[in-house]
Amino acid sequence: MLEYGYHDVPAGHTVSVVTHLEMTREATARAEADLPLTLERKHRPDVAWYHDLFRAVGADYLWFGRLTQSDEELLQTLHDPDVHIYALKSGAQTAGLLELDFRTKDACELAYFGLTGAHVGGGAGRWMMNRAVKLAWQHPIKRFHVHTCTLDHSKALDFYIRSGFTPFKRQIELERDPRLIGLLPKSAAPQIPIL
Repeated sequence: MLEYGYHDVPAGHTVSVVTHLEMTREATARAEADLPLTLERKHRPDVAWYHDLFRAVGADYLWFGRLTQSDEELLQTLHDPDVHIYALKSGAQTAGLLELDFRTKDACELAYFGLTGAHVGGGAGRWMMNRAVKLAWQHPIKRFHVHTCTLDHSKALDFYIRSGFTPFKRQIELERDPRLIGLLPKSAAPQIPIL
């Protein structure tokens, strides 16, 4: 348990507040624009393709989780039949990443969900979330869950709540800054200062 008040963050680290959310029954799809988007399932993607999309979507928010895994560890996850990887496509352009993890009995984790910068704010997120909810609940689950943090897009938490998720737990996460250990370029996430 942290004591009340301010706590110093060690140099070379980031700190964020993580909010965990869940959905215990399928939420009603939200109204969406008629957008020229498709969701393409990627069976057994290779590491280079995944890393490229993961960075394109997550570098602005310092996503690093998959970047700390060895290629072998990552392939084991990506090729697991209970991990479903989707690329959001806008014509021939890849616009986002959706990753659903069914490896825990009766549950689905929305492991990764995000858009490339050019597609944020135009309705593509709502479009993809409507399909993510439908895809998750097509399986015999009792719980669909996700977490977001204060390093993510400023509207991410509200977006998840509006999509039907309910917050149930908060944590503090302290991590080494991925820009200082070579996982992301130092130019990533300029809105988060390197200290």
